Order: sequence, then structure tokens, then C-alpha cells
Amino acid sequence: MITEPTLVRIGEAVQVGHQGDRAAARRLFEEIWTEIGGEQGDPLHVCTLAHSMADMQDDVHEELTWDLRALAAVDRLTDDRVARAGVPLTVAGLHPSLHLNLSECYRKLGDLDRARDHLRQARDTIGALGDDDYGRLIRQGLQQVEEHLR
Repeated sequence: MITEPTLVRIGEAVQVGHQGDRAAARRLFEEIWTEIGGEQGDPLHVCTLAHSMADMQDDVHEELTWDLRALAAVDRLTDDRVARAGVPLTVAGLHPSLHLNLSECYRKLGDLDRARDHLRQARDTIGALGDDDYGRLIRQGLQQVEEHLR
């Protein structure tokens, strides 16, 4: 169970966006982003916030910028840090979703080579996910992006 205050606040901002107020979610994310020190902050906070903020963007270029920030931060994470925060994944388990999102961004931008490269990276790392709701969600997303790239 995630109890870290910053991660809880990020989750609350995600819920605001899922309830339809994406602009309010972005404002909340921006506040938290400033508080955590932006890209220099705790890599778990940076990765989580950037990954979530990307989903709230209306412009694909902005979405891509945030997704790239999330991917850069994940490389600074450790399994110990993720576990201490109560996140039910390993660092390896974060990669499939990050690459899936990047694949979709590049597809939308018409950069099909990069889209296919990130799709491949997502597929290469999908084994880190279990056969649970989250793992099935990511696998389904991979299938959808793959179909769009055909």
C-alpha cells in the first residue's frame, strides 16, 4: 500500500484528471513538480509524476516530453526505493508501460521507426509484469499499438 505523501498526492491528481478535469490535474501536477524539485527530485516521484502528467496532456508533443522525463527518471531508480514506497512493482516492471506510452506518442507524431523501437522495448520487458489486472492492461495496450502500427 502506497503511503508516501507525495505519491498519494500524485494519485489524487490522477483521480482529478480521470474525473474529467484534466486542466486541474495538470495544475496539481505542476505544484507537486515544483515541490519535488523537478527533474532533480526523488527519481520515484519524478518518474511517477511525469508518467501521470503525460497522460493529462492535450498536445502530443507535451505528452512526449513528459514521457521522456519519466523514462529518464526510471533509470535512476532502485528496487529498494520502489519497495520502500509500497509500490507493488519492481523497476523492471515500470519499463513496459513507459515504452508503451512512448511508442504511442511517436506513432501519433508519425515517427513510426521510433514507435516500433519503443514497442519492441515494451515487449522485451513485459515479462516483468504478472498476470494480473495491470499486466493484462499493459499487454492489451501493446496489442492495440501494434495493430495501429500495421
